[in-house]
Amino acid sequence: MTAPEEERRVQDAVRRHARTRAFAEAEDVISAVLSDPGVQETEAAETELGLELCAHLQPFQDRYDQAVRDGDAARLTAACAGKHGRWGRICVLPDGHETSMEEPHCCRNSEGRPIAWVGSAPDDW
Repeated sequence: MTAPEEERRVQDAVRRHARTRAFAEAEDVISAVLSDPGVQETEAAETELGLELCAHLQPFQDRYDQAVRDGDAARLTAACAGKHGRWGRICVLPDGHETSMEEPHCCRNSEGRPIAWVGSAPDDW
């Protein structure tokens, strides 16, 4: 093995190790956050509100899902900009709904359950 090949092999191994370590640390942080009683209480309240709004939410969720499948940028940009950034949720209701209809932001969580929240948070929050 030549010196440049050996150097590349070592660099690749270091990158793999760093990536594995970063993922392990992220999983530890996520587990700690999700096990916090306050987070569990908030998640339960948002799920309850989402279930109450489920019938109202479904047509919006269907339109959003269809826009994603079709790559319909116009429809996606007309959706609410409200985010629940910490949890990776994006509201599927029309832009401006929270001021005109006084409704919370809505979507489905990673398990497919309806979820609703009040307020917005940036993606990096």
